[in-house]
Amino acid sequence: MPELPEVETICKYLRDGTETSPSILGYVIQSAQVLWPRTLATPDVDEFSRRLPGQSIQSINRRGKFVILSLTRNTLLIHLRMSGDLLVEAGDLAPALHHRMLINFQNGLRLAFNDTRKFGRVWLVDKPEQVTGDLGPEPLDEGFSAHDLYLRLQASRRQLKPLLLDQSFLAGLGNIYADESLNLAQLHPLENSQHVSETQAERLLDAIRRVLNEGILRNGASIDWVYRGGDFQNYFRAYDREGQPCLECGTLIQRIRVGQRGTHFCPKCQKLAE
Repeated sequence: MPELPEVETICKYLRDGTETSPSILGYVIQSAQVLWPRTLATPDVDEFSRRLPGQSIQSINRRGKFVILSLTRNTLLIHLRMSGDLLVEAGDLAPALHHRMLINFQNGLRLAFNDTRKFGRVWLVDKPEQVTGDLGPEPLDEGFSAHDLYLRLQASRRQLKPLLLDQSFLAGLGNIYADESLNLAQLHPLENSQHVSETQAERLLDAIRRVLNEGILRNGASIDWVYRGGDFQNYFRAYDREGQPCLECGTLIQRIRVGQRGTHFCPKCQKLAE
């Protein structure tokens, strides 16, 4: 699943453009085609197709794992889930096999939502908070402090790994970056959040930010067919490195199941408190 760095990379691709793909900022929507109706969380297909034409794209941002397109009157939110991707392409191309939605612009280009597994969802709402209102703080927000994180950890009695994956606790982390952050912070994924000291909370927030910023710098991780161009997978510390030596101490990285998610850690550097 695309996590914060991958979603941020896609937002940058849409907002800034590349050598081969233009920015879509300012583009005016001519029409919309919903090729897989269940892609729409809200509204229904008829209302979606009626409300979009004539609106232009004012800004492109991210909140947690959501791509947020601010339009003239409404807000379009896209959650890529397991296999979603967004592509800017010529409007006269035949839809690709896994295209689920097409937003056609007046200049002849289109934004295509491609989603092999059909888990991705799209919302058209008046305000983004209608969808993102339950999300936790952004870990890269400068206004979010280590003390804030410490208080949130103390208010919970959950294991660290499932807690970091909970988007209402902290927005944007997924399996990859949770494993990487815990390894860098030298905290066991099964550690109870109430056992984390304020010093450890400071170390954890620093690790989360370092890992996420490096992921963004490297355009995310390309570990599945849906990810494009990222190379952070070449710099993993723990994730997907089962049986390989820890970069700090040389102990072999182990893999366990935590909340039905494969979890990678160093048993020496990330000891569980007794």
